[in-house]
Amino acid sequence: MSFVPHSEADRREMLRSIGVGDVDDLFDDIPAELRIDGELDLPSALSEWEAYRETGRLADENESLTSFAGAGIYDHHVPSAVDHLIRRSEFYTAYTPYQAEVSQGTLQAIYEFQTMVCELTGMEVANASLYDGPTAAGEAALMARSVTRRDGVVAAGSLHPHYRKVIETYLAGMGDELDTVPAAEGGTVDPARVADAVDEDTACVVLQYPNFFGLLEEVEEVAEAVHDAGALLVVAADPVALALLRSPGDAGADVVVAEGQPFGNPQSFGGPVVGLFASLEDHIRDMPGRIAATTEDEDGRRGYVLTLQTREQQIRRERATSNICTNQGLNALAATIYLSLVGRDGLRQVAETSFQNAHYARDRLEETDGVRLLHPDAPVVREFAVATDEASGSILERAAGEGLLAGVSLSRFPGLEAPDGLLLAFTEKRTRAEIDRLVDVIAG
Repeated sequence: MSFVPHSEADRREMLRSIGVGDVDDLFDDIPAELRIDGELDLPSALSEWEAYRETGRLADENESLTSFAGAGIYDHHVPSAVDHLIRRSEFYTAYTPYQAEVSQGTLQAIYEFQTMVCELTGMEVANASLYDGPTAAGEAALMARSVTRRDGVVAAGSLHPHYRKVIETYLAGMGDELDTVPAAEGGTVDPARVADAVDEDTACVVLQYPNFFGLLEEVEEVAEAVHDAGALLVVAADPVALALLRSPGDAGADVVVAEGQPFGNPQSFGGPVVGLFASLEDHIRDMPGRIAATTEDEDGRRGYVLTLQTREQQIRRERATSNICTNQGLNALAATIYLSLVGRDGLRQVAETSFQNAHYARDRLEETDGVRLLHPDAPVVREFAVATDEASGSILERAAGEGLLAGVSLSRFPGLEAPDGLLLAFTEKRTRAEIDRLVDVIAG
C-alpha cells in the first residue's frame, strides 16, 4: 500500500496558498540542466514481506571477517544486555531531556556516564558526549582558544591523521592553520621539539595517548613544556588502554577526549564518542564565560562550574544554538551500561587480555620473514605497526580471502611519512589460533 500523505486536492490548495501554480515552480532557482527531467529510475514498491526478503538477501552478501583492524574502531565484545537495555522505549528515542520529570532515567544515566569518564580519565568534570573522537578533539581546540584567548593550535605528528584533518577543518573556517610537530624516528614526539613549537600565541597542543602507532607518549614531559608556555594540553586517549595506564589527568592533561566506540558499541561505518572532558583548574578561572558556582573540597582546593562560550559563539550569541542536542545520548548510554556490566576489574581484564594478545602477535611477527616491527623498542598496549616487504594492499586482499581483516594499511595515510605496512590491533576477542592464522597470512 502506497504512503500518500496528501491528496491531489490538498496539494493544489497548498500551492494556491503560497502563490505558485506547480511544484516545479518551487525549484526555479535551480538551473534546468541540473534538474532531473522525468521519473526517478526506481523499482516499484514492495510489500512488507517482499522487502524483508530482499533485505535479507542483501544481508547474506555481507562477509564476516575476524578483525585485527584498529586505528580508532575496535572489535570488542558487546554483552547482549547492552542492546536489550538501550532499546527500552524511555531510552531508544533519546533526545534533549527538556522535562526532567519524565527524563529521570536519561538524566541518571548521563550522571553515571560522566562519573565513570572522570574516574577513567582523571578529569574533574565531563560533558555528556559528542559525535565522535575527532569532533571532540576539534571542540577541545576551540575551547582552548577561548580559555587562553590565544589562536595557535599545535598537533603532534603522531596524532591520528583523521583527528588532524578534523581540527584543520575547524581552524580553516576561522582563517587559521594547524601547526604540527613531527614525530621522531622512534614514533613519538620529542618534548623538547614541542617546547620549541609553542609560544605566547599557542592555545593548546593536541597529543594522542597511546598514539596512532600504538606507542606511549611522554605525556608528563609534554605537559610541562606546554604549560611553561601558558598553553593547554589536549590528550586524545584510547579509553580501554586507560585501564592499564596512568590517567591523562594525573599526567598533566587539561582536556581529555576519546572515541567511545570500544565501550559497548559495535563496529560500524564510524563511531560515537565518549566525550569532551575538561579539567577546570585554577589556571582556567579567567576563561571567557560565566562562573555559575564555586566548590571547595576538604583540602581547600577550589573548583569552578562555568557556562562556556567560544569567542565565535559570543559574537553570534543572539543566534540560537542547541549544543545540548548534539550528543550521542544512546551511544553514551551503551557505554554506561557496558562499563557497569564489566566493572573496574572487568575493564582491566579486557585491557590486559588485549595487551597479552598484542605482545604474543608482536613476538611472532618479529620472527617472520618479510616483516619488521616499525618501532621494535617502544612499549605498546594493544596496537602496533609493522612494515612489510609485500604491498599492504595485497596482504589485505589475500587475508580477506582467508576470512581475516588483517589490520589497516599505512599507505592510506601518506602524511605519516611511514613505510608501507600494517597497523594491527588486538582485543580480548582474539584467540591464539586466530593470531597464528594472521601471522601465516602476512608471511604469505
